[in-house]
Amino acid sequence: MANILRITRKELSSFFGSPVAYLFIGAFLAATLFVFFWVEAFFSRNIADTRPLFDWMPLLLIFLAAALTMRLWSEERRAGTLELLATLPVATWRLVLGKFLAAWALVAIALALTLPLPLTVALIGPLDWGPVVGAYLATLLLAAAYIAIGLFVSARTDNPIVALIGTTLVAALFYLIGSPALTSLAGHGGGELLRLLGSGSRFESITRGVIDLRDLYYYLSLVGAFLLLSVDTLERLRWATDPALDPPRRIAHHRWSLLTGLAVANLLAANLWLHQVEAVRADLTRGSVYSLSETTQTYLDQLQEPLLIRGYFSAETHPLLAPLVPQLRDLLREYQAAGNGRVVVELIDPHNDPEREREAGEQYGIQPVAFQTASKYQAGIVNSYFDILVKYGDSHEVLGFQELIDVKVRGETDLDVVLRNPEYDLTRAIKKVLYGWQAGGDLFAGINRPLRLRAFVSDPSVLPEPLPELRAELESLLDELAADSGGRFGWEIIDPASDPTLEQAIAERYGLQPLVLSLLDPQPFYFDLVLERGEQAQTVPLPEQLDAAGLRRSLSAAIKHFTPGVLRSVALYRPESSPSMLGMDGFGGGNSDYSLLEEVLQSSFNLIPTDLRDGQVPEQADLLLVIAPKDLDERQRFAIDQFLMQGGTVILAAAPLTVDLGGGRIRAVEQPTGLEDWLAGLGLRLGPGLVLDPQNTPFPIPVQRQLGGFLVEEIQMLPYPYFPDVRDDGLSDASGITAGLGQLTMTWAAPISIDAEANAGRQWVRLIESSAAAWTRVDSDVQPDLEAYPELGFERGDDTGRKLLGVLIEGRFESAFSDQPSPLRSDQQRDSASLDAASALTDTETPGPESPRLSSVVEHSPSSARLILFGSSSFLSDTAISLATEATQSRYLAPLTLIQNAIDWSLEDRGLLTLRGRGQYNSLLEPVGREQRILLETLNYLLALGGLALVFALHRRLHRRREQALAAILEAKVGG
Repeated sequence: MANILRITRKELSSFFGSPVAYLFIGAFLAATLFVFFWVEAFFSRNIADTRPLFDWMPLLLIFLAAALTMRLWSEERRAGTLELLATLPVATWRLVLGKFLAAWALVAIALALTLPLPLTVALIGPLDWGPVVGAYLATLLLAAAYIAIGLFVSARTDNPIVALIGTTLVAALFYLIGSPALTSLAGHGGGELLRLLGSGSRFESITRGVIDLRDLYYYLSLVGAFLLLSVDTLERLRWATDPALDPPRRIAHHRWSLLTGLAVANLLAANLWLHQVEAVRADLTRGSVYSLSETTQTYLDQLQEPLLIRGYFSAETHPLLAPLVPQLRDLLREYQAAGNGRVVVELIDPHNDPEREREAGEQYGIQPVAFQTASKYQAGIVNSYFDILVKYGDSHEVLGFQELIDVKVRGETDLDVVLRNPEYDLTRAIKKVLYGWQAGGDLFAGINRPLRLRAFVSDPSVLPEPLPELRAELESLLDELAADSGGRFGWEIIDPASDPTLEQAIAERYGLQPLVLSLLDPQPFYFDLVLERGEQAQTVPLPEQLDAAGLRRSLSAAIKHFTPGVLRSVALYRPESSPSMLGMDGFGGGNSDYSLLEEVLQSSFNLIPTDLRDGQVPEQADLLLVIAPKDLDERQRFAIDQFLMQGGTVILAAAPLTVDLGGGRIRAVEQPTGLEDWLAGLGLRLGPGLVLDPQNTPFPIPVQRQLGGFLVEEIQMLPYPYFPDVRDDGLSDASGITAGLGQLTMTWAAPISIDAEANAGRQWVRLIESSAAAWTRVDSDVQPDLEAYPELGFERGDDTGRKLLGVLIEGRFESAFSDQPSPLRSDQQRDSASLDAASALTDTETPGPESPRLSSVVEHSPSSARLILFGSSSFLSDTAISLATEATQSRYLAPLTLIQNAIDWSLEDRGLLTLRGRGQYNSLLEPVGREQRILLETLNYLLALGGLALVFALHRRLHRRREQALAAILEAKVGG
């Protein structure tokens, strides 16, 4: 080992003793910095990663490694010093290894000088260091392979130029074998084999942050094979100079060459054997993005029959989609392995199987997509499949290419297509088909703790018609449910009127009060149902139609609320679709709706649209989501209030102002929600005004400028303070709703005020907050004035500080309708009085009496009730999402992810929360101005130059010390 290190030091000294090392390091740094900041436009990508630093590394290292190694052996041969080396008492393999380590160390030094780049990224964004470590490791391994190739080619010739060209050709061949240019021509099977042989594809696998034994061995096998070939080449040259080569030695030399060939063949062939080993790997990414999570394993463990996952992939497809197929195939194999025999994975090409193609179209609605392809030589259309079917029992879900991929715009004609978040998409589909299948089976299949229904119902003699008959039907239904539950459901009927202590207890615990049918019939009575499991309790609303079928539906819905493994139902209130709801003419087609939100919710939940006008939330709803309420009436407020009082969760996205962009001006118009007094009763307030934040997302602003004497109006992406850009420091990590979200744009958001005294008995979490430099402004004109305020377009306010934009409150709430008659019963009495008056005036027969509509007022909620309030409604609209996507140049889905997180967290179904934030493009850069960009770029160039100067200074210092040591030795010998 000492000889090897001595040779390594000698070669390094020769590198630094000439301009070679400095030219190499300088060229390497200049090329990487130019690619990072200019070719890949790092700041325009707006993504906190270091991919631009390494994307071009496989190509760049080809030329740099060739230039570095071309003289290592060829110059020795041309200068005649190779014969001298052959006579030294040092083995040839030590000489080869010493030169290899010297060249590799020089690459490592050059690579170390690029460390300021990831440090810069980490300063302005949440950098995941796992892929960074993997990328540096991959670069070192790739450089080692190229250097080994260069040493072999250099040993074969005495001409450095020939060695340079030869090394470049051989290394480029290894890179091109796995490139999309060739793999796209070979179909799935052939393309996969080529990717296994290509150095670039292996490089991309490690740079993801996944250290796979197969990838490591691939590079080590190349290094070992070409170093052995180098040793063999040099040994042959030594034998050729031996004039007295007798037959026994000639046979030994042939045996040596044969053993070298066998060793090289075995080194390379072992890659085929290791290809079957899939479990030996380490996922360095934050959150183990490329490994199946515990959440996925939990859903797979619930499988009771085989789950089919079938991938429909065409061999002839778009060149940007072809590299994604092997990634999906590997992921599907992990699902199959984790399923322990309960997951069946199939990969087919429908074009080669007409029967499966017909089945895919007829049964599952899977059709080929026409992709437009274009190259330097031709353009065309290819009909291709890129779909995944997930089937369980008679439930199935289909994931199309639009749900699986993410497109990042890197330039006007340059697109980066990657898998968006395949594990989340697959696991979400598995969850939906699993829960959908379970929902159609045994109602008590998922109940692991006994449920008990307490029915607080008065004696039949006290109940008005038709409640005595309904009570009898209730007893029959409860007996039936108890018999079907297998001991997991019990019930009791209690008359609170017989026990004044019980009346007081249920009033305090559940907020239940006796009902009174009307002023003409003041006899109080009870007819309330409460379903309990341990300390959890939920009031069961009575059906609108007082019949046995409605009662069965209400009880079944309540039981499912306590049942894991059942597809949850979300009641959604949103404004009616209208053209240009935000006045967004010219932006997004002039129609601002919530179709994207509905589409996302339908993919994971049973979505129930409701307008709440009947005064009740749909009985099967597990959660109520209210978006952009507008002038809600008393019945709608009552529906929201009572759903909360029954222990449900209400998510409310509202603002007291709406924005009109018509007429070329941006104006804020007052828009009452109808919930102002209701929120005030809960200790909450929206407004006044809207929040402005210097940390914001750009917005397309109409700007007027003089051009040739004419006033021209154009659209420019300019900073817009009314779009607060909330980052990690403004997103609470105390709740799974916002933890891991990374970034969120709150458009035209109102500040939320919390009355601490009114909420003293409740818990609250400040989910979303602006930056500390934000302020509020009460003005209808929200058009920026860049002439008067060139920095932000608005005057800074005096109330600077963090503004609350989203809050979660949990605890016991008091109803706004306490000590009041139910609005539903009052309306019914008014309608009845109107009919009586009309009958008296017209002397006509009145319609027959309808069944009374029972509607009690639950005066307070249990402690499990939750209210989530967001100070903006527009941030969930299609138009706002489209504008943010355009501004960030990435697929912007943060608001939709936020709502999904809130629903999953509220329904205690938090499995997908850990998966939803594992996408490729969740980590965005902090807002960086033009001056800061120039400063950061300049700083990195200066650091690179400083690093190069430091290396030069260290070498000169070591060189002087070596000269001083040699002089001292010579002086000592002379003196002796």
